[in-house]
Amino acid sequence: MAFQSHTPASSSTPNLRAPTAPPDDGDLHELLTVEDVAALLKVSSSWVYEHTRSRGTARTERLPYIKIGKYKRFDPQSVREFLLRRSKIA
Repeated sequence: MAFQSHTPASSSTPNLRAPTAPPDDGDLHELLTVEDVAALLKVSSSWVYEHTRSRGTARTERLPYIKIGKYKRFDPQSVREFLLRRSKIA
């Protein structure tokens, strides 16, 4: 018994499209990695990890991050706000 390939006629097949992404309203940014933040701040990646830990540090003094599985990611706007809070000029 031979197998036959069955392809439906294009006129009977509905036009299926991949779902489109919602319009970008500027709220969703690319998240930064530990290495990205370290390069941006010109510090080592261990410094970045150290400033995300909560040992004896107030929450407002920690570098805010988003945990995705075992990975830490950083919102660029949150990193800017962290810098402004730590700035002696602001």
